Amino acid sequence: MIQITENAAKRIKLLMEKQSLTEGGLRVGVKGGGCSGMSYVFAWEKAARTGDEVFDGPEGTKIFVDKKSYLFLKGCVLDYDTSLMSKGFVLSNPNAKSSCGCGSSFSV
Repeated sequence: MIQITENAAKRIKLLMEKQSLTEGGLRVGVKGGGCSGMSYVFAWEKAARTGDEVFDGPEGTKIFVDKKSYLFLKGCVLDYDTSLMSKGFVLSNPNAKSSCGCGSSFSV
């Protein structure tokens, strides 16, 4: 399971409204690269793809995760950071053995 905080849900709803997306949600995944070996990726999707894991959050929000990425993201918490230095979606990943200073990449 991947948990979506209230803060992240509010930001997902706001950003979807700005893009005139009435359905769908946020795709969360991982790809090779980054200073720690793997990087988080985020994209807007109108619907889940075949084989996706779909997680519901507060305020009717949804996130979509492909099966391969889910192996690395299982148990994560998706939040939205509003600090001046690192504004954006952040994942608290219990599977990461280490992560970079900016929090956008990790190793397992």
